[in-house]
Amino acid sequence: MSITLTEKAAKHIQKSLTHRGKGLGLRLGVRTSGCSGMAYVLEFVDEPNADDQLFESQGVKVIIDPKSLSYLDGTELDFVREGLNEGFQFNNPNVKDACGCGESFTV
Repeated sequence: MSITLTEKAAKHIQKSLTHRGKGLGLRLGVRTSGCSGMAYVLEFVDEPNADDQLFESQGVKVIIDPKSLSYLDGTELDFVREGLNEGFQFNNPNVKDACGCGESFTV
């Protein structure tokens, strides 16, 4: 099982954690949502849950709950800027299809 961050994603997360003033790392998960079935969830973590899996990439801790882990295995999280837009991009090898708006996916 692995989750990785690109250098750009790691720098953005570190900057956000520093600006926030606290936090262990970033929680990456999935939830049921959207027209394709699942959507990504990102949130800062101050205290991990007992059953969370902890990964470290580019010096940043990534926390995954057990239910999300099988959907996210092998995912690379990137941070991209296109014109005036910027945000995280999920390079998830488990995705079989995604909705047209890009907000949800199926595995």
